[in-house]
Amino acid sequence: MPDIRKHFLRYTKYIFYLLSIFVLGFGFTPFPDVFLGLILGTSFSLLNLWLMKNRMEKFDRAMDEGRKVRSLGTLSRMASAGVAVLIALEFPDFIHLISTVFGLMMVYFVIMIDYLLQQVLHKKREER
Repeated sequence: MPDIRKHFLRYTKYIFYLLSIFVLGFGFTPFPDVFLGLILGTSFSLLNLWLMKNRMEKFDRAMDEGRKVRSLGTLSRMASAGVAVLIALEFPDFIHLISTVFGLMMVYFVIMIDYLLQQVLHKKREER
């Protein structure tokens, strides 16, 4: 259980760093619609990560108590992604749709990069 929280906090920190870069890009580049799409998608991606963490904690508690678990909340995460896309479709002059979709996948990119980074650091620790 502590590993779930530890990973969640690390991923959240990385996502907030990315969001701050996107805000700077929104303010200082000639592509505010692209960066607003990235901000929107990444914000919903962070929400989906939070939902997944909560479901995983409930799943872990249920397994410890020997109860069955209904689901890990796939439908709620898909619905929140759909809301992000609908917002982008509603305001196409202000929010770029493709960058919103890339923002929705941002947590998965962060997880993959963090995994590779942790593997490299783990190998370096083993070599010592």
